[in-house]
Amino acid sequence: MTVCLLLLTAVALTAAVPAPRTLVRSLWPEREPVVALWVWQCLVATVLMCCVAALTLGAAAVFHTVRDRVFAPAPPAVAAAYDLSVAPLWAVTLTFLLACGAAWTTAMLARELVEARRRRDRTRAHLRERAPELPAGLPAARGPMLVLEDEYPDAWWMPGHPPQLVVTTGALHRLTDHQLDAVLTHERGHARAHHDWPLHLSSALATGFPRVPLFSHFCDQTHRLVELAADDTASRRCGHLTTAMALIELNQHRGVLSCASSRRLLGERVDRLLEPPPRLLRRQRALTTTVAALVPLLPLLITLVPGLTALG
Repeated sequence: MTVCLLLLTAVALTAAVPAPRTLVRSLWPEREPVVALWVWQCLVATVLMCCVAALTLGAAAVFHTVRDRVFAPAPPAVAAAYDLSVAPLWAVTLTFLLACGAAWTTAMLARELVEARRRRDRTRAHLRERAPELPAGLPAARGPMLVLEDEYPDAWWMPGHPPQLVVTTGALHRLTDHQLDAVLTHERGHARAHHDWPLHLSSALATGFPRVPLFSHFCDQTHRLVELAADDTASRRCGHLTTAMALIELNQHRGVLSCASSRRLLGERVDRLLEPPPRLLRRQRALTTTVAALVPLLPLLITLVPGLTALG
């Protein structure tokens, strides 16, 4: 058990500190935002898997009830291979900290989901006020797209059941048909990829553990990568120049080319669309995706090796 806990701790620390810093400094994520987002999610899954595996082993060593339940289907030799008879003090402390971390993570995720639902309900109520239902006898105004009477140019996809694309008349007047198609394709790209879920997850982890480099970088990079991925979806359908011009027209009043930190991402997106970076080769994308998917299995392998060795 001691060796397993030490290895799990080493893997978790590696994935939580040096790995995200290296990934942030890399240049290839800008070329493949979808693959990069997958790599970030796999890194987070690796850390969480390490914590769950270590918590399970530690709880099995500290509490006989947990040990009996975890190793009930296994032969006695498997339980003996983990040497759970005596739990050192550091293992007890680690188990307690991991249990507190698991409870805190669950609370942060629940809080994020509840607040997201409240924000969505408030937004829908506000939209119902601005776009009231039509009188009885007229066709229903509900559908996948809602047009609001507003001179402020804006467009966004509102997740939920059912999801809805909201566009203002200001955007319809400012954008050409091709530019509007690019904006709608961008927003549909968010919806099809369910980008709201990684955004909720990253926000919850960053809020709950702000001092963990992986979670803070994961939150920042998720917000950036989902926009780059949606830009790529729009540019493949409508062209890079059209998408860039639509982005500029839609955000010109906000200072899209400003150097302020809050506007910097918009400027980067425009530059990237005007000068699109070359994509990775197909085999490079496949290799990166496969390796990233295998990394979260490492904690499971570390945990199961003693038991499998005993069976062998």
